[in-house]
Amino acid sequence: MRSYLDHASTSPVRPQAIGAMMSYLSGPVGDPGRIHSEGMTARAALEDARDRVADLVGARSREIVFTSGATEAITAACFGASTKTAERRHVVLSRVEHSAVREASERCWVPGVETAYVGVSDTGVIDAAELIAAIRPDTALVHIQWVNHEVGSVQPVARVVEHCRESGVLVHVDAAQAVGRLAVDFKSLGADLMSVSGHKFGGPPGTGALVVRRGLRLPPLILGGDQERARRAGMENVASLVGLGAAATVTAESWRSEAEISIRLRDRIRDWAAAADGIVAYGREPDLSPHIVCLGIEGMEPQPVLLGLDQRGIAVHSGSSCSSEALEPSPVLEAMGVDAQRSLRISLGWTSTDDDVDRLLDGLEAVLSELHALRSSMTSESS
Repeated sequence: MRSYLDHASTSPVRPQAIGAMMSYLSGPVGDPGRIHSEGMTARAALEDARDRVADLVGARSREIVFTSGATEAITAACFGASTKTAERRHVVLSRVEHSAVREASERCWVPGVETAYVGVSDTGVIDAAELIAAIRPDTALVHIQWVNHEVGSVQPVARVVEHCRESGVLVHVDAAQAVGRLAVDFKSLGADLMSVSGHKFGGPPGTGALVVRRGLRLPPLILGGDQERARRAGMENVASLVGLGAAATVTAESWRSEAEISIRLRDRIRDWAAAADGIVAYGREPDLSPHIVCLGIEGMEPQPVLLGLDQRGIAVHSGSSCSSEALEPSPVLEAMGVDAQRSLRISLGWTSTDDDVDRLLDGLEAVLSELHALRSSMTSESS
């Protein structure tokens, strides 16, 4: 039996989403842009999914622009805001934003775009006053993540959004790690743009949305058709979006109880870390999401820990990207001023149980003990 504790990367698809997709695919499939029966059936399914996603995030149905995921939604927000007017070529963001936000902000495909980065505290929380102070008359867009993807720090989104609206500056909220974990209400928040990832809360991979405030028109990133009310060209992936809608409905009904379970499991891990030698849990209450725990492990590279846990049937991730494709320290942990090379990210979700945490803690103790013993043996042999 395996324990999957990497929900912040991707969460298993909920069975309701799989069932909805299979049901849709077993019937007649048409282009939702056509007026024949098959097309109108597809259109009805697509709009039902749109309503369900809108209900989950507290938005109007017409504000939901379906995308292939949060990365596309973020890129579309950056492109649209930076090309909307020639007078605004300045973008403000924090140093702990997701790489999709950082890279899209720096590559907005128009000349003269300037990015301003602001720092964070040692707990990974953005200084709202510093971010607000970085806004200029020519600022085209302000980015703020709702929940940090590595440490789980909850950011002061409401304060930043309120100031941006008062200043007439567009603001984009990256809600990829917030939807399904916190109360998300786009209308009450008052943001202009919000990116959503379907596979983070149990929807199918390759699904997501850019939520666009009613009345805001931005140049589209993808051209070639009038789909999504001319805001995103290309035939929609209806079957997967039907699955996304089903996952959204289940999540809207269950996220509070799931978050309560995650908080209890999260605190078990943090309590274990507080009692362990050479381990620190980053972040601090009350600015913590329910589902992410980032552990710093003194003097221990993450790769052997990840491999040792995987051999014991436990899937986690490293807060440092050196355990994935890029051999670089974590920009998030660097911005916090902590060890950016040696960390583990444990993330909980709708499948997580006490048994998973039991296996994790037992596995961590065993793996770390073995690695410390191996290091001591190698040190003795070399001396």
